[in-house]
Amino acid sequence: YNTDQQTPDSAGTATAMLSGVKTRAGVIGVDPDAPRAACAESIGTEVPSLIGLAQRAGMATGVVTTTRITHATPAAAYAHTPERGWESDAQLSATARAEGCHDIARQLVEGAVGARLDVIMGGGRLHFLPAGQPDPEYPQRRGLRRDGRDLIAQWQARHADGHWVWNQAQFDALDLSAPGPILALFDPDHMKFDHDRPRDRAG
Repeated sequence: YNTDQQTPDSAGTATAMLSGVKTRAGVIGVDPDAPRAACAESIGTEVPSLIGLAQRAGMATGVVTTTRITHATPAAAYAHTPERGWESDAQLSATARAEGCHDIARQLVEGAVGARLDVIMGGGRLHFLPAGQPDPEYPQRRGLRRDGRDLIAQWQARHADGHWVWNQAQFDALDLSAPGPILALFDPDHMKFDHDRPRDRAG
């Protein structure tokens, strides 16, 4: 259960599992003193995650999911936010931006834990692409970011030895013995259900 409701949501429960701190529904990586969607009040309530502790111990870390990599459950591994819906900057309120909160996708690329992940695999490309930029697999779908940032390009710039892939052929061509982190975003949104994967354009 969450601290504020009996039937829990995955943001609060994933936070509890990865930090040992039970918290509210709808918040990620913060303790129950952070009201939902209240940026200023959440500052200072961040809790450490198991992934961050592993990184500090010198271990390799990663997050692999079939959801958007910015969705609540995987985000609890690396993000701190009072609102699970803040997956891209387009979903932040003007107040939250002014008070210094960052969206979950940005925390994956720039955050203390997210920037050090060795393996990142899931869906959710549109939260990393600027508004208007076509998705590489579905050109009719466009990026969601309003800040003009291409976070995939920024991740590549930060990781000169990194490997960016978005389709089956690129994934199969990965040399897993080569050094460097992997960023693999296989779909603009959640990944396909297994039943639908044979018809997936990118394999």
